[in-house]
Amino acid sequence: MKSKFLRPSYIELDKSALKNNLEFLKSRGRKGLKYSAVIKGNAYGHGISAYIPMAETFGVDHFSVFSADEAHGALQFKTRESTDIMIMGMIRNDELEWAVENGVEFYVFEKDRLEEAVSAAGRIGKKAKIHLQIETGMNRTGFEEEEWGEVFELVNRRTDRLELKGICTHYAGAESVANYYRIHNQDQKFREALNLAGRIFPKMPLIHASSSAAFLTYPEMHYDMVRIGIAQYGFWPSRETYMHILKQNRSFAEDPLARVMNWKSEIMSTKWVGEGEFIGYGNVFLTSRKIRIATVPIGYTHGFGRNLTNTGYVLINGERARVVGIVNMNMLTVEVTDMPAAKKGDEVVMIGKQNGQEITVASFGEMSNNLNYEVLTRLPAGIPRSVQ
Repeated sequence: MKSKFLRPSYIELDKSALKNNLEFLKSRGRKGLKYSAVIKGNAYGHGISAYIPMAETFGVDHFSVFSADEAHGALQFKTRESTDIMIMGMIRNDELEWAVENGVEFYVFEKDRLEEAVSAAGRIGKKAKIHLQIETGMNRTGFEEEEWGEVFELVNRRTDRLELKGICTHYAGAESVANYYRIHNQDQKFREALNLAGRIFPKMPLIHASSSAAFLTYPEMHYDMVRIGIAQYGFWPSRETYMHILKQNRSFAEDPLARVMNWKSEIMSTKWVGEGEFIGYGNVFLTSRKIRIATVPIGYTHGFGRNLTNTGYVLINGERARVVGIVNMNMLTVEVTDMPAAKKGDEVVMIGKQNGQEITVASFGEMSNNLNYEVLTRLPAGIPRSVQ
């Protein structure tokens, strides 16, 4: 039986916004370019259970996750047999058999993982679908230059157990012009690895290196596939990336990306507070006049940061209501003195649009000194998500 008890907030995913974003992104790439939708961090807070089927309806057939547990979840929610899942980071050796059995692709960036993938494929009787990650200057994971030849030769010898799906790298901070030379140096090193691979492999696999920022900023680095993360959800990797696109095409009358997420709650209670009174815990907000407040059942446990105390805003009836007093674990209070119509049960928007007004994650992030990515991925998985 469906529970009658509803959560204090909910997230709506705008299907038309995703369609808009995918069309815009595809207009930036050449015909035939493959797009992998990055859904790590619970689809950047949007919820993989709702997001994957929605993206599949628009032709997305490749999803990238960080770890084996995320891949396991993604497999449960994909609706098409042809949809592929790729692990870009953490998978333990004892999870490799599961990945091979289920056709999950995964990065290989250590000889140990490569050898274990060969063994797992032998035990299962199916080929391991691997992507070789090349270290080009990010200095996190990837095969070093002195390993390239040996690794490529090993993979080429074990085509009975390995299916080489891709060769890849990751650029270090393409969202900032400060990293321009570092990224170009990375790309030059990546091309050296690809030249060597081309002399060893009879047929090259998919080549991929670009995230959203690199895809939007460096078209010469698109290669065969791009890994699109935050941009598909309607957010720019940085203000610099947005300005770069605007400079290239001044015909944009408005932001070409549309936010997919709307995070909403409701007014739980309203009351008047007299002049000279403190609101909530401590003494961080003292009224200078008689004011009316509305309590919203959202707090830092739900992803509305405590550092938005006295600085955050929400939307009520298409107007901005400022946070007054400390944001606590489960509640926040906002001033509605000049909103006489505001009442218990009215919709409250923390992120998204209402009556022509919008609170973006960017503005939310600027108020809290957090990145878009951080704000989004902190939204608890327990908040219900639905597609509109």
